[in-house]
Formats: sequence, C-alpha cells, structure tokens
Amino acid sequence: MGYSAASGWRINLEYDFINQDELRSGTHSVTAEQVALINNNGGSQEVEHQTINRYTTLGISYQPNANWNINLLVPYISRSHSTYSNAMTDELGPSDLSFAQANGIGDIKLVGSYQGILPTHNLGFQLGLKLPTGNYGGQNVVTGATVGRNPVLFTSGPNAAAGLALDTSLQPGTGSTDAIVGMYYYQAISQDFDAYGSGQLQFAIHQALDQVNADYRPGNLATVSLGIRYEADARVVPQFQVNFTRKGADDGALADTTDTAGTVVYLSPGITVAAEHNLHFFGFVQVPVYSNLSGYQLFPHWTASVGLSYHF
Repeated sequence: MGYSAASGWRINLEYDFINQDELRSGTHSVTAEQVALINNNGGSQEVEHQTINRYTTLGISYQPNANWNINLLVPYISRSHSTYSNAMTDELGPSDLSFAQANGIGDIKLVGSYQGILPTHNLGFQLGLKLPTGNYGGQNVVTGATVGRNPVLFTSGPNAAAGLALDTSLQPGTGSTDAIVGMYYYQAISQDFDAYGSGQLQFAIHQALDQVNADYRPGNLATVSLGIRYEADARVVPQFQVNFTRKGADDGALADTTDTAGTVVYLSPGITVAAEHNLHFFGFVQVPVYSNLSGYQLFPHWTASVGLSYHF
C-alpha cells in the first residue's frame, strides 16, 4: 500500500491464504516416503502432510499528524493441519493421517511509527509489541499434562486417539510477548515510479510457557522488503516486491527445534485499485524463488493476499 503522511484514521481488512503442501529440506523438495525412511532406520522424524492457513486481519491505525502513527492488527486464524506423525514408509496410508483444526483470534500486534526525522516524512522507525492473545500451549513432554491456554487437540486419526495436542508452533498463539522493531523508507525515483524498502525484527521478550519439560519460545523473525510502484494512474497502481524472511529455530521442550528455522526469498507482484477517493482494494501473490529450510518443513508453492483500505 505504500506509506502516508496524511493524518486521520485508516481501516484495513486483509485476507491471506497459505497452503503448505510441499515437503522441503534445505533448498530442495523431498517426498513423505524419504522422510519416513528416517524412522525406518531408528529415527524420530514427524512426517507432515499439509497445513492450510487462512488469516483474516483487521487493521486500525490512527495518525494524529504527519510524524506519528499507531497501528493495531487483530488476526483471526483458521488453520487445518494433517500429519503422519512419526510414521514409517509402510504406514503412509489414509488411516495413518491425523487431523487438527485451529480457529480463533491470534496474537494481536500494536505498532507505533515515527517518521518526523526528515522534512519529507519518508523515513520511519517502528516500535511495537505482539501480545499473547491467541490460545496456545501443548503437553508436558514427561507427564503429558496439558499446559497453556485452551490448546487445540487433534480431532481424528492416531494422534486424536492418543489425546495429543496440535504442535505448539501451530496453535493460534505462541504464548509469548514479542518486541517489534523496524524501519522503512520510500522515495520517488521518477515522475511515475516510487521505490520503497522496509525491515522488521520480531523477538520474544517473555514467554508464558516456561515450565520444566513444557517451555516454548518462538524463534526470532526478520523480514526485509524492497519494492517499486508505478503511479502514472493514481487509480490503478501496480507494484512489485522482493520479500526476504529469516526465521530462527524455536526453542524449548515443546519446540520442534530442528524443523522451524529457515531463509526464504519471494517475488511478489500486486496491484492497488482506487474504488473512490478514500477506498482502495489491493491484491498480491507471493512466489518463492529461494528457500533454505532446516530439517523437513511444509512449504507453499505460492501465497495470496487480498484486502481493502479505507481512510477517513
């Protein structure tokens, strides 16, 4: 959407769809049978099948003047997950799949921005918090006792029969309070083109899951985006971004420490369309062009985002 120095309120509603249906390790794809073979040889590797994420996020921002902005992001998460758990190659049938469905409010973010350093207001700094508002938790790895706040359980398959909870990293919330720091810059580079860049770092500063054999801390997350906008026609603005993401490994007894870190680069074309003066619609597609993932992780072939923004 770009950035603005115009004061007032803005409401955003965004829908994101992410279908993680490809197993990858390092920089290449792998099959479920290849992962299950690890367990044939005495290993203990989860063989995940698919995770479909649907995020609906309400954003409310207030800008009292050209220098300051505060933004509240409230996500609703609908996530379906299926896994073969620690199956072997002769156990990869439909009866070996376990299913879980996580629905609910996720972790809310509150981010403040200051862009008053330059008279052009095109350089900004961000500071914010991610709050533990989503349900979270898992099971003590020694006693099996449920910990956290209303963690989602598997609803069918072998994991449901065993009364197991969905992975802690796949719950609607992480149970952690995270700090968010970032910066952004945008600049007109010709009469019709604007360029922009942003970077953000998110890291946990407190975790509610801190018990022995039942602790969890999400890995640090760094994102960098570079983009260009073509503004010859203010009513229809094509955009093109390069998005870089680096996630550190989750930590703790409830964490999958070997299968959660990675580096990804996406190309992201998109467009913003003005329906009227204060109402805009937008859509983006992200296509991964490089990934280097630790362990064995589910990964999307593409992701999509659509939404609307109203300023008043």
